[in-house]
Amino acid sequence: MVANKDITFSVRRGTVHAIVGENGAGKSTLMKILYGVQRPDEGTIKVNGQVVNLHSPSDAIAAGIGMVFQHFMLADNLTVLENVVLGAEKLHGIGDGARREIKRISDAYKLDVDPDALVADLGVGARQRIEILKVLFRGARTLILDEPTAVLVPQEVDELFDQLAELKDEGLTVLFISHKLDEVLKVADSITVIRRGTTIDTVDPKAVNARQLAELMVGSELPSPTTEESTVTDRVLLRLEGITLGGGTGRPVLDDISLTIHAGEVLGIAGVEGNGQAELVEVIMGMREPSAGEVFLGDTDISDWHVREIREAGVGYIPEDRHRHALLLEAPLWENRMLGHQTESPNVKGQLIDAAAAKADTERIVKDYDVRTPSIFVTAGSLSGGNQQKLIIGREMSHKPKVLIAAHPTRGVDVGAQSSIWDHIRAARREGLAVLLISADLEELIGLSDTIRVILRGRLSGDFDPDDVTAEDLGAAMTGAGEKEESR
Repeated sequence: MVANKDITFSVRRGTVHAIVGENGAGKSTLMKILYGVQRPDEGTIKVNGQVVNLHSPSDAIAAGIGMVFQHFMLADNLTVLENVVLGAEKLHGIGDGARREIKRISDAYKLDVDPDALVADLGVGARQRIEILKVLFRGARTLILDEPTAVLVPQEVDELFDQLAELKDEGLTVLFISHKLDEVLKVADSITVIRRGTTIDTVDPKAVNARQLAELMVGSELPSPTTEESTVTDRVLLRLEGITLGGGTGRPVLDDISLTIHAGEVLGIAGVEGNGQAELVEVIMGMREPSAGEVFLGDTDISDWHVREIREAGVGYIPEDRHRHALLLEAPLWENRMLGHQTESPNVKGQLIDAAAAKADTERIVKDYDVRTPSIFVTAGSLSGGNQQKLIIGREMSHKPKVLIAAHPTRGVDVGAQSSIWDHIRAARREGLAVLLISADLEELIGLSDTIRVILRGRLSGDFDPDDVTAEDLGAAMTGAGEKEESR
């Protein structure tokens, strides 16, 4: 199977050049090649007209190429300065010289970075600016940004786009990889579309709209996450009462959380990452024990149940971190299909694993959820992130859960797969599924949810009606801007 085949495109200096394509299209492989992580079998890469051989990230950095990964690579227990100079101490030292260079870069590109701030105390937007500063500190003139807006609220996206404009003005070049086509059209000067490992076209964003771009990518129209008619019933399937979880800083991570989800209801949770939503999910799934409060599945108190008991009782789980909590990357797909459901059909026959049935059902999931793979025997780690996500969602939905805890279910998923996932959630909702939906995609939250609540510093705010609220309203509530206005 060829990941990239005869990919050809040119990027003009001082522009933002977007790379778009569906999951498995070859974007990740291409970026690894450009950053020296993976070597191509054939073809040439030219930087400023000169052929370069990129055998490692060090070669890429020497050629002026830096990469900001979707998952930030910062040490929380270090300061900004310590994170920036780590591994690059020879460039400007670790003291005043490094501090001056960080300030120069921060001022030049309006990154607004405090060298002495502890990373653990910073929000997602600030962490991303540090990652950008890190590659600029190493002399990068071409920046590869992988899904840079995936975890940002609308206001932070606008700030990032302002910073990209500053980089362009200084003659720097940005390769912008994203699934959010409206953002691509807004920020890019050129867009290259990749499909099945081959470049399809490079287009002018002024000459196409999102639907046309989606059609180039996947041959179908851009989906909409609308839920249509309400299916909410009076039957309570999940209830949390006064959930509190202590933190190491004295302030609780979760503070008196109460919520109720009914059969046929999607309750959306909006929040900037790090405000307690991950811990909330872990409490519900039995991975953490709350210091106060109870969790009820129907009328049954499951506060002290183990994860396996909760899963067997009908709670599906799409975790935020698929590598840590959803997959065995070195195991084949058919074994990953059984994870979390080892005691359930079709994975077992009596007391024994039914490998043949598990394999057959994995083939069905691969087909129904369009998991792009050469076979069910390849390792999960060999798939793109989006295809890993489709396998997980297919696995969880296959057991027809009563309650689905879905943390960022479409993160890193292309528009075609996104549409399919929304369809599966809507269909299950019509059949009485109760969904707790946590997402950084505010369009998804507004479109799929029956009610939205915002989590900020471990507390839930009041109900928001998806029919009336805007992404900007939610963004303000997520960052506490509403509180600031009230306090004036």
